[in-house]
Amino acid sequence: MNFALMVIDLQKAYYRGAAKESMDTACEYINAVLPLFRKRGSPVLWVQHMDEEDGVVPGKEGFELLDALKPEPAEPRIRKAYGNSFNRTDCARILAESRPDLVVMTGYCAEHCVLSTYRGAQDLDLLPVILRNGIASGSRENKAFVEGISNVITYGVLRKLLESAS
Repeated sequence: MNFALMVIDLQKAYYRGAAKESMDTACEYINAVLPLFRKRGSPVLWVQHMDEEDGVVPGKEGFELLDALKPEPAEPRIRKAYGNSFNRTDCARILAESRPDLVVMTGYCAEHCVLSTYRGAQDLDLLPVILRNGIASGSRENKAFVEGISNVITYGVLRKLLESAS
């Protein structure tokens, strides 16, 4: 079984207000699963949103990933301008090369870019699944809603799958 991990829009520009606590929790869960993906050699895609109107562009502090996250140099960094991370990016091509059976979705904002990317993965005949507590939002209700309408996997089950597939 092949796996892939997508980390979506956990950027400094969005790390404020009610979203901070949610993003901190998401980073904890992402950091817990990262070694499992890396040990297997499974793709980890780091997606960063660009928005010129808001000043979220490469070279600006707000564009940078949160300090709690540490991408490896060989892991793809994807820049996107749309909610769906597959829209006009290399995400689909990168995943097609590894042919994942399961694409684990994490990141911010649950009800916007994460859900759009989840639906985009389905449109590409991929099997997306949300890492429980691995998504963030400024609204607890919205985060719970997205987890409630999506395929969700817990850290424990994902760890068991990744370790047994090795």
